[in-house]
Amino acid sequence: MREARAETGPVPAVSGWVERFAELVPKDVEVLDVACGAGRHGRFFRRRGNPVVMLDRNIAPVADMAADPEVQLVAFDLEAGRPWPLADRRFGCVVVTNYLHRPIIRDIVAAVAPGGMLIYETFARGNEAFGKPSNPDFLLHSEELLILCRPELRVIAFEDLTVTIPRPACVQRIAAVRNMPEIAEI
Repeated sequence: MREARAETGPVPAVSGWVERFAELVPKDVEVLDVACGAGRHGRFFRRRGNPVVMLDRNIAPVADMAADPEVQLVAFDLEAGRPWPLADRRFGCVVVTNYLHRPIIRDIVAAVAPGGMLIYETFARGNEAFGKPSNPDFLLHSEELLILCRPELRVIAFEDLTVTIPRPACVQRIAAVRNMPEIAEI
């Protein structure tokens, strides 16, 4: 489903990977949309009823969401070398798509709350055959998402493949959860 916005045009369709695992995210937990762009996933989770934090260096494409008290917009350049802006916060779901900046991966994983989920999908090596991104700095190595998520998160699903929809691309995607801490019996 596309949502029309006068300023910047239609919002791209929700990733099928995100949609598939969204059912496992309770509707009352806060969702962080990292490098949100036009906000397709933050908007999707907000329509589901989740409170949402949308993080990107340019929040103009999601400025229309600012009036919603259940939406927080955070303007922050993730690649500026400054500390992660949400270090003191944990989220019931963290969503990242079509974005890779290795220096903040540990921060992204750490942002997943106990019982929370990470849904991540981005480009992998081999994508250079299909166009951009083609720079190796922006392409995951074989099974890199698995390595980056373990042992902190338990992997529910992982794929490292070539897709044809919405366009041909090499991608990796992962859905992983942080287990709840053990409660000692008294």
